Amino acid sequence: MEKDYLKDISEIRSIMERSSRFISLSGLSGIMAGIYALIGAYIAYEVAYSYETVGYTEQLVRSVKENVTVLLLDALGVLSLAIITGVVLSKRKAKKLGLVFWDKNAQQLVINLLIPLAVGGALAVIFYKEGYIKFVAPMTLIFYGLGLLNASYFTYRDIRLLGLSEILLGLIACVYTGYGLYFWAAGFGLLHIIYGAVMYYKYER
Repeated sequence: MEKDYLKDISEIRSIMERSSRFISLSGLSGIMAGIYALIGAYIAYEVAYSYETVGYTEQLVRSVKENVTVLLLDALGVLSLAIITGVVLSKRKAKKLGLVFWDKNAQQLVINLLIPLAVGGALAVIFYKEGYIKFVAPMTLIFYGLGLLNASYFTYRDIRLLGLSEILLGLIACVYTGYGLYFWAAGFGLLHIIYGAVMYYKYER
């Protein structure tokens, strides 16, 4: 009798979660996004740091200005691959769970994620134009973390810890500005892989 009661509570909780949160988010997409970010960071490293010391900020600024097109294409490539993979794997998970992929929760998640990202992206462009290139990488980490915190209200709460970690990493990167690429790789690469693995282990095994 008690087991049936607990089972009913669990089912009610599951139904409420499905109706109020986007639970089709795939852990595997987080892992793949992290891998793409590490590859992108390696390409950026080869472009910006191949002939100088990593911590030499002045050389980094000059190198970024000279290779801005290549670095921008690199970043867009990583972002595009991460989005495509995320959509494909999350749609597959939604189908497996018998859920609608693009429901109101998914829309709310995307909107709340994009607002801080748009603000952070605009500020990053302004900082670049004003010559504060060394703060661009920290800026992307901080505002991405804020976006994840916003989005966590519409999906798994685990994403909140990832958001806080990204913000903390971005703040540290503001202090050690000559190592922005390393922090960027850690935030978008390693943290995503760890987060994706945890999500997969908890919800998809």
